[in-house]
Amino acid sequence: MTEFKYLIFFMTLIIGVPLGYLCCQHSKTCEKLVFFLVIFFTCDMVDINFVSMETYRGTTRGFEFGMVDISLYILLSLVLKRRHELPIDWFPMGSSLYLLYFLFSLASIINADVGIYSAFEILKMCRMYVYFWTIANYLRNEQQLQWLMTTIGAIIIYIFFSVMKQKYLLGMFQCKGPFPHQNSLVMYVSVFGAMAHAYLLNVPGSRSWFWFTIFGMSSICILATLSRAGLALFILNSLMVFTISLLSKQKSPKIRKRRLLLLIILPLAATLVLGKAYDTILERITSAPEESKIVRVQLAKAALNMANDKVLGVGLNNFGHKINPPYSYSSHIPMVDENDPDEKHGLVETVYLMVAAETGWLNLIIFISFLLFFYTKNIKNYFRLKGSQSRFICIALIASLTCIYLQSTLEWVLKQTNNFYQLMLVFALIATMDRMIQTGELNGQAKRKRC
Repeated sequence: MTEFKYLIFFMTLIIGVPLGYLCCQHSKTCEKLVFFLVIFFTCDMVDINFVSMETYRGTTRGFEFGMVDISLYILLSLVLKRRHELPIDWFPMGSSLYLLYFLFSLASIINADVGIYSAFEILKMCRMYVYFWTIANYLRNEQQLQWLMTTIGAIIIYIFFSVMKQKYLLGMFQCKGPFPHQNSLVMYVSVFGAMAHAYLLNVPGSRSWFWFTIFGMSSICILATLSRAGLALFILNSLMVFTISLLSKQKSPKIRKRRLLLLIILPLAATLVLGKAYDTILERITSAPEESKIVRVQLAKAALNMANDKVLGVGLNNFGHKINPPYSYSSHIPMVDENDPDEKHGLVETVYLMVAAETGWLNLIIFISFLLFFYTKNIKNYFRLKGSQSRFICIALIASLTCIYLQSTLEWVLKQTNNFYQLMLVFALIATMDRMIQTGELNGQAKRKRC
């Protein structure tokens, strides 16, 4: 059976990519479909895992390849084919910081006791950069930004029905949709939900009923996860989008009327939904074990021990290995059953300490610089896009990146493949907006097709 899966994968790669490329050359509909799949498969991963080590408690457990990569190669082929008409930016902004982060991560392998674990993560980092590079060079105009919004709407609908199936047909207490964990869903949906929310509040030509429904679906999905931090951050996300939109002083009477209606409707809708889910939310909050908080602190101390022990950390993707005996980093953490040889400690809950523990404090500084670079660049884009309807993207990303960075202090979700892909999509979008501003593509005057 395993050999058959490999055969299907390589047949799809060898035949599907050239065939998809040829179809896209002759059909704009096929190109839109491929673009949709490149985004969609970051939500529902359909992949194959070479040298799979699923029992290892690490951030990556094999050499992963999937449909997102295959779809991306078709898009990459189109970018390379059009290089004469649409010049390629061979080194998109932010690439130097990512390269530094990658090189220090690579150097940390010198301290890795299990090199193949590090190799798993290195391959993933390479895939992420190819994704970023391709999207940054593919997106060229506002029409493609409309494709993106249509794709986002379709993906949220898909996630919503996946969550509803889990909640009402399967009776799942904390729904996770197509993601590996409910916290992954929270981070992912927060970004696309913010895009829908900002689009609704800032683009007069948008179909208000449709985007209000999409935003409502996003809210319900996050509520269904019963993630305490997720609920709080999504509220912050929504408040930021609404506040920044108000401060943007949109002149359209239609938008002002829409904002006023939402100011009335949203609190009422939120009250009704929260009222229905009150008992479940209360149970989730009151039943949270005290041991969970204690374990978080203990794992954070172990991560500090690792980061302080070696300049380059204990080795990329080796935290899950070195948190256990015979290594002494977790000697302060008691085992539940000392006689159980299969008992393992978990991973540190914050992505920042994870990076420091595995690759060193210096690489953590580089990683944070990489994150803040795009954050500040997006804020600059916001001010430069005064008068442009595409400004809604900057508003959404200010809010969603703020919440991603805050959520990452509590969880290592950002290293999950789904969320890592989405982050690189966001960064590619920021790079695209910057280039389109410089070329004059975004001037606030372009007529926008109703979506």
